[in-house]
Amino acid sequence: MNTALIILLVFGFFIFMSSFFTVKQQSSVVIERFGKFLSVRNSGLQLKIPIVDRIAGRVNLKIQQLDVIIETKTKDNVFIKMKVSVQFKVIQEKVYDAFYKLEYPHDQITAYVFDVVRAEVPKLKLDDVFERKDDIAIAVKRELNEAMTTYGYDIINTLVTDIDPDIQVKNAMNRINAADREKTAAEFEAESSRIRIVAKAKAEAESKRLQGQGIADQRREIARGLVESVEVLNNVGINSQEASALIVVTQHYDTLQAIGADANSNLILLPNSPQAGSDMLNNMVASFSASNQVGEMMKKHNKKVEKPKPIQPQSGYEDDIQPEVQS
Repeated sequence: MNTALIILLVFGFFIFMSSFFTVKQQSSVVIERFGKFLSVRNSGLQLKIPIVDRIAGRVNLKIQQLDVIIETKTKDNVFIKMKVSVQFKVIQEKVYDAFYKLEYPHDQITAYVFDVVRAEVPKLKLDDVFERKDDIAIAVKRELNEAMTTYGYDIINTLVTDIDPDIQVKNAMNRINAADREKTAAEFEAESSRIRIVAKAKAEAESKRLQGQGIADQRREIARGLVESVEVLNNVGINSQEASALIVVTQHYDTLQAIGADANSNLILLPNSPQAGSDMLNNMVASFSASNQVGEMMKKHNKKVEKPKPIQPQSGYEDDIQPEVQS
């Protein structure tokens, strides 16, 4: 009798203890009585009737993430793999719907993601897919919210986390980008070369201008010095021709002296005698005199040609007119 009582007490104790159960934070428990829904219990210590009531299931209320990998093609017939991450949770007030209406929520969400992505991506080219991935994510979230709210699920966010084209397409895109960057670099290098050439040309032009101005100033000063030298020689009784000859001979010897002062000079002055300078001066004077004579003759000839001749009246014509004048 004592043994049976002990067994009964132990059995009663376990039954009594099974009446109590705990529910973790951010989760809910669905209680059924004889297979029929009874209630939803939230976090904390809960009580149920042993044998009559049972825990049908536990529902996680935390935010969950489902990664969906989809293979689709773009408008320009490029096949890509996209990874869409869906963040969702069960609405606490709709635990009944989430538990009883939808058996495999992950499969349902995956199906909706496939449907939306394969409807949106074929409208876009490959470059547009990369640029408008946020628009695709928004479209997926909108479609999922409309569908999953009925089943007690709230879609927190959807993210397009990866777009992976075929390896050959990626290599082609890399080559295009490399060629574009090389083109840009070549344009910058050409512009830099053009700037250097223009700057060099401007510098050379300025150098030539200054060099020409220096030569002109030098010759102007030489001419002024020659004029002053001729005037000084004329004041001491030397005529212009003799003064010019003296200046030419002096410049001739100055040139020879300058050539001889440079030990590495390869210049040879031919002819190099003083008489050559005088001959050159005499030839120049004779040329000037001949040109002056030719100019005077041409002026006289032009004056004779331009002088008008008087018009002589014809005798026959004069006789015809005379009688009419007398009458």
